[in-house]
Amino acid sequence: QVQLVESGGGSVQAGGSLRLSCAASGRTFTGSAMGWFRQAPGKERVFVASISWRGTITDYADSVKGRFTISRDDRKNTLYLQMNSLKPEDTAVYYCAGRERGWGSRNEYEYEYWGQGTQVTVSS
Repeated sequence: QVQLVESGGGSVQAGGSLRLSCAASGRTFTGSAMGWFRQAPGKERVFVASISWRGTITDYADSVKGRFTISRDDRKNTLYLQMNSLKPEDTAVYYCAGRERGWGSRNEYEYEYWGQGTQVTVSS
């Protein structure tokens, strides 16, 4: 059974940093693109960042570009999201996702595997 488990969420003041991790088990994601999405209270889940299977191509939502960095360590079967200069509007549940194909996508419906999410709260 494939599992994606996020960790690293928490509460931080504006301007602070957090690093999210997503550990995969039951399947290796080598050769698969991975992504991060988030869902704020009362809003739809939206794309944050994606990374290609080799880690050479990354994509970011405009709202996080320059502040967030997505990376992967295939030896550990783990995906990361380094979040710097956090803002209150970054408050959301963050989900990691994996897809069968090797290139990333901004469309959540193109990801077959999902974690349970981790809460990030940024206070002003």
